[in-house]
Amino acid sequence: ETAHKHSDQIGTVYAGKNGIIGALTEDLIDTSKESNADIQSLKHTPSGGFGSCRYKMKSLEINKAEYERLIKVFRAHDIGYFFYNGGGDSADTCLKVSQLSESMKYPIQAIHIPKTIDNDLPITDNCPGFGSVAKYIAVSTMEASFDVASMAATSTKIFVLEVMGRHAGWIAAAAGLVDDSIPVVILFPEVGLDKNKFLAKVKRNVKVFGYCTIVVSEGTKWPDGRFLAEQNTHDDFGHAQLGGVAPV
Repeated sequence: ETAHKHSDQIGTVYAGKNGIIGALTEDLIDTSKESNADIQSLKHTPSGGFGSCRYKMKSLEINKAEYERLIKVFRAHDIGYFFYNGGGDSADTCLKVSQLSESMKYPIQAIHIPKTIDNDLPITDNCPGFGSVAKYIAVSTMEASFDVASMAATSTKIFVLEVMGRHAGWIAAAAGLVDDSIPVVILFPEVGLDKNKFLAKVKRNVKVFGYCTIVVSEGTKWPDGRFLAEQNTHDDFGHAQLGGVAPV
């Protein structure tokens, strides 16, 4: 929208289809060809309007050619500014692109835009993406609690909601936004699980309220630092594969 208004100062704005994958494969969307109405509609479109991906570029030492490919695509389309939104890995990619572009005599202004629902990026108070998930978790916790409360006299008395958050408990903490009349126990990745205290709290809530809702971060750990739900496997980013902490 700003580029349309100041076309004499801002050139073509491209969007990589499916994120960084589109930049690597030269599958670029020329937004100047979109109508003003379509550009306006992006304000009310889910953030994946141009597609997204979960793809981590390896280190320069391991796969320098991939970064060189990126710079070549930028050069071919006269791109001088690279805006990349995401978490810590995306910020690292921006740094590498900036450094390599200098050595290739085609300096790129690589700008990282913080965006992660975990809300765990340094020097960032509220990451775009966190607000929407915080609202979702708070509402989901409330609705699930009402559902359990309605059956607690004769059926289920415990509900466990597992949420994302490997090392940061902001998402789990959002469950605390529910009304104080709803009994909720929250487990954070920053605090080792004290099994006895946890069970005592749950039993107390069931005794007083008739039921209890438990919201647990996927990264909740035992006192010795082991993840409750670690599966001894790793994802494509090299992180320990988590998931399934609720049954534990």
